[in-house]
Amino acid sequence: MQRSIIAPAERVTNLRWGIALILGFGVLINYIDRGALSVASKPLHDDLGIGPEQFGWLSGAFFAVYAIAQLPVGYILDRYGVTVISRIGAFLWSLAAAATALAPNFAAIVGARLFLGVAEAPTFPANAKATGYWFPKSERSFATSLFDAAAKLSNAIGVPFTAFLMVQLGWRGMFWSTAVLSLIFFVLFYVFYRNPSEDKRLTYAEKKYIQEGGAEPETVDGVRPRGASYLYLLRQRKVWGLTLGFSAYGYLFGFLITWLPTYLQSTFGVNILKAGGYVLLIWGVGTIADLIVGGYLVDYFIKRGADPNRVRKTALVAGLVLGFAIVGAAYTKDINVAVFWITIAVAGISFHAPVGWSLPALIAPRNSTGQVGAIMNCLNNVANFFAPVVTGYIVGTTGSFYAALVTAGVILIIGIFSYTVILGHIDKTPEPAGA
Repeated sequence: MQRSIIAPAERVTNLRWGIALILGFGVLINYIDRGALSVASKPLHDDLGIGPEQFGWLSGAFFAVYAIAQLPVGYILDRYGVTVISRIGAFLWSLAAAATALAPNFAAIVGARLFLGVAEAPTFPANAKATGYWFPKSERSFATSLFDAAAKLSNAIGVPFTAFLMVQLGWRGMFWSTAVLSLIFFVLFYVFYRNPSEDKRLTYAEKKYIQEGGAEPETVDGVRPRGASYLYLLRQRKVWGLTLGFSAYGYLFGFLITWLPTYLQSTFGVNILKAGGYVLLIWGVGTIADLIVGGYLVDYFIKRGADPNRVRKTALVAGLVLGFAIVGAAYTKDINVAVFWITIAVAGISFHAPVGWSLPALIAPRNSTGQVGAIMNCLNNVANFFAPVVTGYIVGTTGSFYAALVTAGVILIIGIFSYTVILGHIDKTPEPAGA
């Protein structure tokens, strides 16, 4: 990087935290786009005759293509970097939301959701890569929590917000509104995001602080320094330990983001606005847990000299253990008791998630963070795909969410095993021969 483009002030400023907030705002809009469909389940049934099984496939369609797109997106990100790919993706979000608003039938809505899956595929691998560029290792958990918590916050405020829009404007008007929000983010990202080497606002002292703290090397002008291949990464135990553990989280998260409002409405007989209030509470707690436990406290203990491996693995495993509380909701007919158990589960998986997303940059060989993040997020979203589809069949067959809640909890046991037995020590994967 050339010093000539660095602002002259010789102090460690906080530009990097502004970058983290931009990334977080993008995830907030991203997840409002994704979650809007869950709010529209009843009018889609009334207008287009979409039943539980079809709604499960419709919800899963996004995750299917999103998962498949992760692997090429990871390679493209490591080749061309964050800036260009994220700009293109953000612009396409708005087009996908508009296509949903225009869809005349079930097939067209499926097509729009597939398009949205492709458009949003770069988001989390790109954010993990950008965080690696912009933050030293000692701050990476909290930086990651700022964009990961936005996913939880979007569920907290997104459901009541989109429910209000739907009541006022209809389901098509709701999707037009999310299209406008996506376009706003595209403009903000285009104007304000730069990689550290390109940002003239970055002071030399802050640049030095980031680099000396273990920042990842950038992809510059489409030139990708040689890194590991997918074939090599898929043979690494650490990559599989992270991927399987995170996928167990992904199943429960996929179930909650697609079915939670419908579950509350159908099981307890509340309307969508009241269900939105409960969802606000549940994901509001999740957002706080994400930021404070998965972000601030993890970095705090590491800075105070605690073993980074132990701190991170404890957060990963404890989060999934608390996630098992989702099973408690299967054994009650009281909505307040159900919401209590679901809130505990969401708090656990919420503080687990930013720690998981900080790991690709910590375990990947040089210049391979995007690809490790893509492998992890690919299987995570395969789980996201199966969660609504399996739930749709369970609910359609049994007329109840009992088995769906128990299934989501049991799958977490796989994740706990993966983190404790398969992942091993959280450090860099060895470089491939000849790298």
